[in-house]
Amino acid sequence: MAGEGEKKPVLEMVQADGADEGCVTFVLHDEDHTLGNSLRYMIVKNPDVDFCGYTITHPSESKINFRIQTRGGAPATEPLRRGLNELSDVCQHVLNTFQARVNEFKERQEQPME
Repeated sequence: MAGEGEKKPVLEMVQADGADEGCVTFVLHDEDHTLGNSLRYMIVKNPDVDFCGYTITHPSESKINFRIQTRGGAPATEPLRRGLNELSDVCQHVLNTFQARVNEFKERQEQPME
């Protein structure tokens, strides 16, 4: 258990003894369905992914068990990395679009009415 001064890891990789790199469970701490479902959606679109799913161990715990299985022996870390990057790109696009619309609205509010 992490002490008061220690930070617990945000991500852990759990792999069964003798299992290949294409079948891994990742444990994401301090996360919930918001990240879990969004990330699962991004990863499952990858053609190298055979299975992708997540569970939340208990409602009182804020951690996700995230399982990825890949085809052809590809390491499961790659779809996770790609999914996180793609999700980050989508979030940045939404943020930029929202900010642009807010700015447009504010500019229209400042113009005198005719």
